[in-house]
Amino acid sequence: MTGFDYALLLLYLVGIFVISVVSSGRIKNQDDMFSAGGNAPWWASGLSAFMTMFSAGTFVVWGGIAYKYGLVAIIINSCYGIAALLVGYFVAGKWNKLGIATPAAYLQLRFGKIGINLYTWTMMLKEIISVAIAVYSLAVILIALIPLEEGNPLRDGLTGNLSLNYAILIFGSIVVLYTIIGGLWAVLMTDVLQFIVLILVVFMVCILMINGIDDFGRLVENLPENFFSPTAAEYGWIFLCGWVTISFFAIGAEWAFIQRYISVKSPSEARKSAYLFGVMYLVTPILWMLPPMLYRGMSPTANPEQAYIMASQSVLPVGIMGLMFAAMFSATASMVSSQLNVFAGVLTNDFYKAYIRPEASSNRLVLIGRLLTGILGCSLIAVAIYVPSMGGAEQLIISLNSLIVVPLLAPALWGLFSKRIGINDMLTVALTSFVVGLILRFGYSLTGGNVDVLIGVVLPILMLAVIQKLKPDRIDKGWENVKNHAKSQLSKNTEIITNDSVDTFPQKVVMISLIVCACSLFVLLFLTDSGQVIIGVFGICLILIALGIHIKIKKLSSEIII
Repeated sequence: MTGFDYALLLLYLVGIFVISVVSSGRIKNQDDMFSAGGNAPWWASGLSAFMTMFSAGTFVVWGGIAYKYGLVAIIINSCYGIAALLVGYFVAGKWNKLGIATPAAYLQLRFGKIGINLYTWTMMLKEIISVAIAVYSLAVILIALIPLEEGNPLRDGLTGNLSLNYAILIFGSIVVLYTIIGGLWAVLMTDVLQFIVLILVVFMVCILMINGIDDFGRLVENLPENFFSPTAAEYGWIFLCGWVTISFFAIGAEWAFIQRYISVKSPSEARKSAYLFGVMYLVTPILWMLPPMLYRGMSPTANPEQAYIMASQSVLPVGIMGLMFAAMFSATASMVSSQLNVFAGVLTNDFYKAYIRPEASSNRLVLIGRLLTGILGCSLIAVAIYVPSMGGAEQLIISLNSLIVVPLLAPALWGLFSKRIGINDMLTVALTSFVVGLILRFGYSLTGGNVDVLIGVVLPILMLAVIQKLKPDRIDKGWENVKNHAKSQLSKNTEIITNDSVDTFPQKVVMISLIVCACSLFVLLFLTDSGQVIIGVFGICLILIALGIHIKIKKLSSEIII
């Protein structure tokens, strides 16, 4: 990378911390820290959920599938969009109506202490390991772009680049710090900034690659047969249907997404946030899958896992690789910050406040929340550093956790609709799925997408349906608890929002972020010899969007005055 690449990356990191510091001024209590006080804009919530699905693996794993198999990679990612639209229609509004401060509060009401303990510790273990591996993967990808001079204490003597452990420590610490400082407001607003950078770079790569194709017919001839088929190999229609269903339970019941639905002002806004998430995932997969697909026609023998980076390097002008670096960092950072904030919120509200200090003040709870965020962050950094020493053990751990975590989501979501399901039913479904999964995976060595569909979807749903049919028509105590709590929060959820309550902070963050990105592109015009027209057009488009947001802010401000 060039000096300007590093300058752009530094500007991006500075922007993240500026947003975090500004966001910290909005934190007055634990609700602000972990649910944005229920005042998050629906579009910020939706974009944040969209970004939470990303990691460096999106470029590596899905980019590799796009390079090898083609169109099916777009179809698989579009399954998230279908699932999110279904969640918006059936589920998102219901979560908001409950008036809960954290996702675990629902489990406490619905399934009691056993339910909340089983869910919390199982999911937290799984997410720490998953996020740690994502941080490790990000570091592995990005250190190749950061050569250091001999004698630099951060240099790896074998590669001449930034040391892997230092990269994990630096990248992980950045995410942990801004999450500690600004809470969920920082997570939401930095996710919006990360979305802008990600879409900007990915869209630019697509345009530059298409613009650089001299002979499109010859490129298509270099592609393998069935490259444009919606299915391929193990990614058949059964897998795709199962993927939509699994994604529905994940987007509808995983805590990081529930947090987005409860952080907005009303059920209708929760639904809109899920709809935005869904539409984005129906439209944008072509943007980040197209470069490795085109690169397959240009270089048929490349390493699939490196296809996206190599495609980007082949077309991006000098200076833009810094933004690509930032985009890949942001893809993982959004996922990490989301998980840190949601689990710190659960530990603060549903364990510390509930069992240790019920009388704790708001200031103390915010302090404890930040401390727990730091502890969780240090834990995932330590696991990320340890990943190379696991010798494949991390895959075993993830497999064991997925056998219990995915079946746990189905009873939790089912219990949102059914008054019959209780803690015993949840344990029956989860433990049976776990035992059957152990037998199939490790007894008979059955693995793959169809096994995941069988264990994670068919079995738990079938069991729940049978329980629902055979169980006496008796209202579970947990259902009554949730219903009574929702009633007590009804006034909060139906409160009429007056013009005086209009908050323009999120719009201002987006406007300033767009202007800074545009100015960076205009500076780049004088430093590169290629792609000036495209860079200039992108810069002008960002300015026009920022101008539109400015007009909207002025309109909102005038309405407040009136």
